[in-house]
This record gives sequence, C-alpha cells and structure tokens, in this order.
Amino acid sequence: MTEIQIVEQFLAALETGNVDAALMLCADDVTYQNVPLPPARGLSEVGRQLRIMGKYTTDFEVRMINIAANGPVVLTERIDVLSRGSVSAEFWVCGTFEVRDGQIVLWRDYFDWTTFIAAGVKGVGRAAFGAIRKAVGR
Repeated sequence: MTEIQIVEQFLAALETGNVDAALMLCADDVTYQNVPLPPARGLSEVGRQLRIMGKYTTDFEVRMINIAANGPVVLTERIDVLSRGSVSAEFWVCGTFEVRDGQIVLWRDYFDWTTFIAAGVKGVGRAAFGAIRKAVGR
C-alpha cells in the first residue's frame, strides 16, 4: 500500500469504530496529537485516547477535501464530523501523518478550537430545532 492508502485505510477504520483495525496500521512508537493538547505516545496510549473518543461519540465521519504525500509524509485537509445521537459537529481539520515501513508513526491534527466549539453549539441548536419541529408536527 502507498502512504496515502495507509492513511485512508486508517481513517476508514476509525469511521467504522474499529479502533483495533486502525491501530494495526500504527507502529508501536506512534505519536498522536490534537494540537495544542499534549501528545499521546505509544500504541496503548493512542488506543486509550481513541477509545475515550468513542465513548463520547456515536459516529465519526471523514469528508476528505485534499490528501497529498511527499515521501513518507501525508497531509490531509478534511471535514471531520463527530456525532452523539442527533447532535453532530462538523469542523475543518488539517492532519499530518508520517508513515514508516508501512505503519503510521505520527498523526498530528490541527484545527481551530473556536470553530470546533461553535460547530458543537450549532449541532445542539440543529438537534433542538429538529426536536421542536417534530413535537409540533412539522
């Protein structure tokens, strides 16, 4: 597989909620970071963080805008959608992945926290509006 295919398969596994399949594409010494939060280092810590995320969401979707590779480095520009029940937050993310010997050794995501929080508020508003419309029969 190419570096891009590895990253695409990794994100696809996360979309299906299969953390174990995603981790199989990572090296033992993988580092994962949502900038500016502290990085998770090592397979077990990265797995722990991904499973925690899974406890707070019921769905994860990646809408890829651009993906490009320069040797072992893969850059993604995407819209991530995190959902919990009827509430979903859509926000822009730029990700950097480094792939070595067919395994992801670095995954670093950058996004604007203000936009992320606003997306959550917007998602709550959409869910509330939908519930009100349903209650009044429209």
